[in-house]
Amino acid sequence: MTVYSIEFSIFLIFTSAAIFATLALYARQAMIVAYILLGLLLGPWGAALITDAKLISDISNIGIIFLLYLLGLDLLPQQLWKMFREAIIVTLSSSIIFFILGFIVGILFGYEFLKSVLIGSIMMFSSTIIGLKLLPTSILHHKHTGQIIISVLLIQDLLAIIVLLLLQGYGKGGDLIFDIATQLLFLPFLIIIAYLFERFILFKLIVRFEQIHEYIFLLAIAWCLGVAEFANLIGLSHEIGAFIAGVTLASSPIALFITERLKPLRDFFLIIFFFSLGAGFNISILNEIYLPAITLALLAVVLKPLIFSYILRFEGEKRHIANESGIRLGQISEFSLLISVVAVQSGFVGEHISSLIQFSILISFILSSYIVVLRYPTPISSNDLLRRD
Repeated sequence: MTVYSIEFSIFLIFTSAAIFATLALYARQAMIVAYILLGLLLGPWGAALITDAKLISDISNIGIIFLLYLLGLDLLPQQLWKMFREAIIVTLSSSIIFFILGFIVGILFGYEFLKSVLIGSIMMFSSTIIGLKLLPTSILHHKHTGQIIISVLLIQDLLAIIVLLLLQGYGKGGDLIFDIATQLLFLPFLIIIAYLFERFILFKLIVRFEQIHEYIFLLAIAWCLGVAEFANLIGLSHEIGAFIAGVTLASSPIALFITERLKPLRDFFLIIFFFSLGAGFNISILNEIYLPAITLALLAVVLKPLIFSYILRFEGEKRHIANESGIRLGQISEFSLLISVVAVQSGFVGEHISSLIQFSILISFILSSYIVVLRYPTPISSNDLLRRD
């Protein structure tokens, strides 16, 4: 087997990703679908042009760290409280229903209890990429529909953080209850340390040198990776540490500057992350997982919109707002991909279940994207009446 250099691998990934992303946009699809399919095509199970999938995966994990960091940066305390009041009942009740549906599917297809629990967990979350990227800016910032979708997605992200924390505890081995309790004790310790450091050291440095943008950019990256590494040292995950690093800086006057400057860097690594997921997908087991994967995807695309719509109308929302919000949230989340990866790393499940989750997410993305683009305003609609930026 020919071993290609990392430079060639990066060249191949991004050149091919640009071509596939172009095709995805013409096909009215989210670009994440193109990255995963590209990984399938070029990875060890396809053309084998990318042979060191583990190295690519290790590099891509930095993208997840930045993703959680920026998520934390978006969570202002006052915004968090407003969001909880508006959407907590909708999000929690729908998450319980989706968990039960996914768990039942797992049991019906003969999977063990823990595997079915993970399948139920990944069904709880909807895609930020489809939910927000296919939402015109005018609706995102100025319409009630946008506020509902943002609130639901942010609370779902917080629930996903809890799931990651539990998986991290499971991965420690030994007594499960003790390990999870230890995680929950170390979490407030990390929050306190990060808050104090930000308040008495980081904030003063930001105020002193805020005009030097290069320094602020460097400081923001160092803060993210530093807290992430400290979290790892005390037994938490890099992802949890990055999230806490973002939250502690959310009220800072430079939070918006950091967010805008780091987005391209985050996207660079996330392209590699989604590519690595496709490259790691074992095509040889497709005949074993296609039926449960299609079932999960159809449940997400068909039942999620109905359930969200019903709960939102029960909470007093107008029918057309409830219906549109439900359809835009009717898929499985890219965050579920991260959960499946962490679940494998912690020993919670094997590669078989991870591949099942990846395939079901891919199908739900493709179906949901077409439904949203054909029915509602999006920036990539082929219909002039529905195309809005």
